[in-house]
Amino acid sequence: MPLTLSEMRCDILVVGAGILGLSSAYHLKAENPGRRVVVIERLRGPGEGNTAKSEAVFRDAFTSETNRALAASSIEFFKHLEQRGYNLRLAFTGYLWLLSQQQFDRVREAIRDMERDGVRLTLYQREELERMIPGLVTRFEGDEEAELMGLPPIDIGLLAHNCGCLRAEALVKTYEALFLRLGGEIHYRVEARRLLLGAVEELGLPGEPHVWQEPRVKGVETDGGIIEAETNVVATGAWTGKLLEPIGFDPCMRPKKRQIFVLSDERLSSLFDVEGFNQHRVLPFTILPKSNLYLKAEPYERSVWVGCSDEIGRAFELEDDPQPELEYYKDDIYPILMKYLPLFKDLRPVNMWAGHYAVNSFDGHPIVESIPGLIYVGAASGSGIMKCDALGRIVAALHAGRAEAELFDGSRFRVADLSIQRRRTERERFVI
Repeated sequence: MPLTLSEMRCDILVVGAGILGLSSAYHLKAENPGRRVVVIERLRGPGEGNTAKSEAVFRDAFTSETNRALAASSIEFFKHLEQRGYNLRLAFTGYLWLLSQQQFDRVREAIRDMERDGVRLTLYQREELERMIPGLVTRFEGDEEAELMGLPPIDIGLLAHNCGCLRAEALVKTYEALFLRLGGEIHYRVEARRLLLGAVEELGLPGEPHVWQEPRVKGVETDGGIIEAETNVVATGAWTGKLLEPIGFDPCMRPKKRQIFVLSDERLSSLFDVEGFNQHRVLPFTILPKSNLYLKAEPYERSVWVGCSDEIGRAFELEDDPQPELEYYKDDIYPILMKYLPLFKDLRPVNMWAGHYAVNSFDGHPIVESIPGLIYVGAASGSGIMKCDALGRIVAALHAGRAEAELFDGSRFRVADLSIQRRRTERERFVI
């Protein structure tokens, strides 16, 4: 919807209609029904940026109380939405880590702590995994190629139950519908070009704010005009630096490309008839013991998504239209995948895409920070969907000036814990 002159002022402006932007907008509007809350988005519809390119999986298997609180409460809200009739295609297929004995020994204590804290986990021995997962190879004795690649054996499987997948498009459109039902406004195809600075106490002097004045963000310049707002929420994911860095605000986030490759073939049908892991009879979201390579058996499309979070060697950079690299699948992913699961031999992607993670390399946790006139939510490091509802509630609590946010499951979360200046998060110890 194009902007008009009468629509250039609002109480709360949210920049970005991805999952974090629309979750924040919904909770802000729910808490401020009499105030004008507006969302602007440069693309044509909700969640068309990196939200649409997500693996759209979720889990509560963390040792960090921060991670677990954000994810577990959001998962409960997803269940609530399904019960209310919103079809998110929510499927509790589980998360399955395939581990060598050495890897398991490194996280054994973390696993005990998760079980103590109520995370539902099941351990499987190698023989059970070989029986349950069609064609799984767990040993590579005499395989020179596997030895050259340093492929670990599979000795143990760890299944986390309160985990699975959903349809990202359905979730983001649900938040859009909830927000609009409350009277919120969304303007698509409106690009935010820069944040506008003023002074908390303006004196009408040229060049405000001066260094002796307290600055505040007073609005946004867009390609459709200037929008003034009391509070401006920046939820633009990997593009956040383009808005925050020019005003001297460090988003503590850098974008990194991530890719997904989709395979579909009759030879993979056995992965959709797997007994024992979940009620959907599909292979859980599975992480192989080498390079964190993962497989997602999509239960509704009956296709398999594969990807790998490459770190050193993959540049931190923002691409406006990131493209998937077939050579990356052929040279990096396929050799590992085919060794552990030979049923993928000679298969090539039928679809592929690329997006960005907004990576916080310091501690991997999201950031919710404010200065006068501005709230920044982001740096979710690939976990935006699984933590989205909790983050939206924390944004609303910060806007209201509350020290704590009440999450959907009734737990309370200290808002400052996700700030930059008063941050208090726990190191995640369940890292393979």
